[in-house]
Amino acid sequence: MPRRIIDLSVALENDVPADLGPGPRITYAGHAQTAPQIAGYFPGLRPEDLPDGQGWAVEQVDLSTHNGTHLDAPWHFHPTMNHGERSWTIDEVPLDWCFQPGVKLDFRHFPDGYVATPDDVAAELARIGHTLRPLEIVLVNTAAAARYGTPDYVPSGCGMGYAATMYLLERGVRLTGTDAWSWDAPFVHTARRYSETGDASLIWEGHKAGRHIGYCHLEKLHALETLPPDGFMVACFPVKLRAASAGWTRAVAILDD
Repeated sequence: MPRRIIDLSVALENDVPADLGPGPRITYAGHAQTAPQIAGYFPGLRPEDLPDGQGWAVEQVDLSTHNGTHLDAPWHFHPTMNHGERSWTIDEVPLDWCFQPGVKLDFRHFPDGYVATPDDVAAELARIGHTLRPLEIVLVNTAAAARYGTPDYVPSGCGMGYAATMYLLERGVRLTGTDAWSWDAPFVHTARRYSETGDASLIWEGHKAGRHIGYCHLEKLHALETLPPDGFMVACFPVKLRAASAGWTRAVAILDD
């Protein structure tokens, strides 16, 4: 059966406004640049003696674990999960969570800063005719994706509230994802609600659901609009960083056509 793989990841690159804090800084060294470096390992070798006088291409990267498309571990959200258990770091996340059938919720119609509710999730599942099963990976397609790479990206898109997140987790979902900067509503909108209410529980409420049921989520996904509502697999194995809060991933959707 023919198989199609859709890349759900964004590239790590310089000077793309896709983070609240500093973005990646990649320094590139080309083949001609590194020829003297290689020659230094072999006494008597001149750079011009190498084939075509060329060395290797190599890059030096300075970045956060939360730059680019990445998988957040429960440790990122809170020091404890499951009502008191120590939260897992990214190297402790079960790999079977990271290769499961996917479900896409189309929330592109919600305005920037909107906080999705359990009713919104239930309505979308009813619209696509899908009943959630344990360990399915739920991806949320927001309006933010269309603004990736622009200064408007970080404050764009809807977020998933505490109750909406718990709706998924209570049905056995353990890995979710969004094409927005954050699983929660953008901070600029949450800051306004906090200013109006003084209610600190609104801050990062979707993430903080992990205190009660441990879970992971993907952020800065790409091309979710190309996916069907269901009928595909998601693979999103994170880079294994010891005791870290997140790991970069080349997330992909796999469809049997």
